[in-house]
Parts: sequence; C-alpha cells; structure tokens
Amino acid sequence: MRKLPSLNGLRAFEAAARHGSFTGAASELHVSQAAISRMVKLLEERIGFSLFERRANALTLTERGRALHPTLTEAFDSVARKIDHVSAMRSGPVLTVGLGASFAVRWLIPRLSRFHMAHPDIEVRIATGGGGAPMSEEWTCAVLLGDGHWPGHEAEHLFSSTMQPVCAPPLAHSLRAPADLRRATLLHVSHWPDDWPSWLNAAGVGPPDTNGLSFGSYAMTLQAAIDGVGVALAPQPYIMDDIAAGRLAVPFPLAVPMQHAWYLVYRGSRREAAGFAAFRDWLFTLCAD
Repeated sequence: MRKLPSLNGLRAFEAAARHGSFTGAASELHVSQAAISRMVKLLEERIGFSLFERRANALTLTERGRALHPTLTEAFDSVARKIDHVSAMRSGPVLTVGLGASFAVRWLIPRLSRFHMAHPDIEVRIATGGGGAPMSEEWTCAVLLGDGHWPGHEAEHLFSSTMQPVCAPPLAHSLRAPADLRRATLLHVSHWPDDWPSWLNAAGVGPPDTNGLSFGSYAMTLQAAIDGVGVALAPQPYIMDDIAAGRLAVPFPLAVPMQHAWYLVYRGSRREAAGFAAFRDWLFTLCAD
C-alpha cells in the first residue's frame, strides 16, 4: 500500500515552487494565500523536512525542495495528459480554451462555427477569466493579450493590432476634428489607462475637458459606444465586425499601435492534447487571412 502525503499539499507545494510564491499558487489554485501556506506547512510536517526557506518577502526552495519539485511537476503533467487521453477515448476530444471575455465575445465566438464545421468531433469549451488572467491548469491552451512572456509556457504570436476611436454613426457625424474629442464623452477601459492618452497625444490633442466613463472590459465599452453613450478606443479586431454592420463608425482615421499583442499560450506538455493541433492550425490560418 502506498504511503503518500496529502495530494492537496503536494499540489500547493508544486504550484508555489513553480511560481516562486504562495501568492501565485493561491491565484492558480483559487484558494487564499494562507491556505497555500497552511497546506505546505502540513505537508512539511507529514514528510519530516522543510521544502522552503521562508524569509521576509522571499520564498526559496531548500535542497530537498529542489529535488522534489521537478518530479512532482512531471507527475502532475503526466496525470493531466492521461486524463486528456482517457477523456478523448470516452467521448471524443475536449479542448478547453482560456480567453479574455472581450476577445471571446468580440472576435473568437463569431468565428467559432467555422472550426466546429471543420472539426465536429472536437468539443470546444470556452473559459474566460480576463485577458491578463494567469493560466489555469484546466485549460488546454489560451489566447491572451500580453508581451509574449508567460514563464513556464509556450507563447506563439498570433497578431498585433492598432487602436482606433469608434462611436455610433450619428455621433461620428458631429465630430469634425480630433480636438472635438476634448468635449466628448470618452469611454475608457479601466485596466488599460494609457489607451486614450496615447491616441490623443498622437493626434496632437490635449487632455479632455471631462473624465468620461470607465468600464471593466472592451466588450462593455464597445456596447456603450454602440448605444451612443460616447466614443470608445478599441483594438481593430474588436470593432471590424460592427463597423462592417454599420453599428459603429470611425470618426477619424488615425490608428496607433498597441503595446501588446495576442498570443496562443500553452504548456509544452499540452502540445499533444487531443484537438490542440487542429485548433492551433485553424487559429493561425484564421489570423493570417
């Protein structure tokens, strides 16, 4: 009979060692930092030796911790691959894709039927948590907005973009020059505070006279723009369908490059996951069009 310590403790230690902090492990495993610390402490008591050296604002693996960590990571990855394999045997491939909500609503979901038509045997599950959310162990892959650096993961560049102002067509007709935006209601995305200042600076326009309105995502900001609330600034992939349909108009042609780009992000061990190769090929073909 195997004598194994707590699986929760082992998961907590492996995640904390990989992230280099209890905070990162807590975010990944969706528990509190205190819970991670407690599980690791109980694990250390159970196995009889320390895994971390705890200092102020620092968490360092002990020699035994460094010896144990890669073995656990390999074991958990092996279990994940086997579960994917068994799941595919039982009911066909299941592909879980992590996405920012705005990317899902404004770009991928309207195009997802094309993938389903080409690969009806692959079940696609969309998981959202914000474009800047940490990778979940439950995801096969993710499409995330960032700088291309996700430690411990492969990141393949999909596409870059530019930002343009958009608003409802009647409002666009009333805007004669970029300087008119100083008196317009500007719609902001709260976690991208530099969007509007960058565009206004490129247009040679000073700060607006009013604070405008702030929203938690591009999806909400663009819905407000469609409803005539004000002028939004958004990535071209998020607005092209609404422009084509006449729901949004571009009052000024100036577009500024985004500082971040979209990447396909995945753990190397997931490269052979059922359905991943087909989804990756489809995604890159779509982005190349």
